[in-house]
Amino acid sequence: MMTDSKPSVLVTGGAGYIGSHAVLALRDAGWPVAVIDNLTTGFRFAIPEGVPLYEGDIEDGALLARIFAEQGTAAIMHFAGSIVVPESVADPLKYYHNNTAKSRALIEAAVTAGVPHFIFSSTAATYGIPDVAAVSEDTPQRPINPYGWSKLMTEQMLADVAAAHPLNYGVLRYFNVAGADPQARSGQSTAGATHLIKVAIEAALGKRESVSVFGTDYVTPDGTGVRDYIHVSDLAAAHVLTLEALIAEPRRSLTMNCGYGRGFSVTEVLDAVDRVTNRKLDRRLEPRRAGDPDSLISNPARLKQTLGWEPNNADLDTIIAHALAWERKLTVLRG
Repeated sequence: MMTDSKPSVLVTGGAGYIGSHAVLALRDAGWPVAVIDNLTTGFRFAIPEGVPLYEGDIEDGALLARIFAEQGTAAIMHFAGSIVVPESVADPLKYYHNNTAKSRALIEAAVTAGVPHFIFSSTAATYGIPDVAAVSEDTPQRPINPYGWSKLMTEQMLADVAAAHPLNYGVLRYFNVAGADPQARSGQSTAGATHLIKVAIEAALGKRESVSVFGTDYVTPDGTGVRDYIHVSDLAAAHVLTLEALIAEPRRSLTMNCGYGRGFSVTEVLDAVDRVTNRKLDRRLEPRRAGDPDSLISNPARLKQTLGWEPNNADLDTIIAHALAWERKLTVLRG
């Protein structure tokens, strides 16, 4: 299925948070898109009208073969998987199944069908606790939890498969993804989400009593952990640019960090939520969590230089305002 010479893209996990924004970015740029999602954590309402949804599992080889044939799939954007770090420690087999074994099945189906381009949703968790201030793609990868390992294993599979078969890939390592579509078409909808900005906005709207601050004794300016927050729509735009680059140079694969190269502490984020919502959050000071680095900031130079990517929403208050608008819309959607 071709539109204006753009090949069809299959988005796995396209009913989820980041996947749904990738679907929007692809559609806005004129790409034909289909989604496969088992809807365990995704939502039908996140998929735009007119986008085919195949409700099923990426481990289902027969279903994938049918989708590839029906859609004329020439590229896969792979977002499906499990993402909660503490859960991965408690239930590692779930993560090695959902994130590694199922990715293997998806890659095998792509090779069998001759799908030539594959973009993988990876994570800064593959770096573990880095010993540098700004993490580049060459920083040693030393995961400290099963979530990070499950993603790193998939990165390795892609590299090995690309060396043996006519497939090129883009690995995008996300830092802290936040915000929502500026037009409020999608956002973070998961109940019980653990992302700081989502939690803080729920608290500001009275959906939670308080926000926990895990650790105030980090080696950072105010003692709370520092993270690099990237707007989900800027991240989705990076996926579209990566797809264009893979198609333009079929023998080249790409691995890139996705962040702004700027960090904000937990206290700075909560202060910004207070500012944007004009409320005062109840902050509960808790002990630090095992394995949380003091600071985790990306060096996005490769992403910018390779793709010409420049963010449009690199402002903390903007990220929070978009997340707030979505949270209010979500309240209406859920009645």
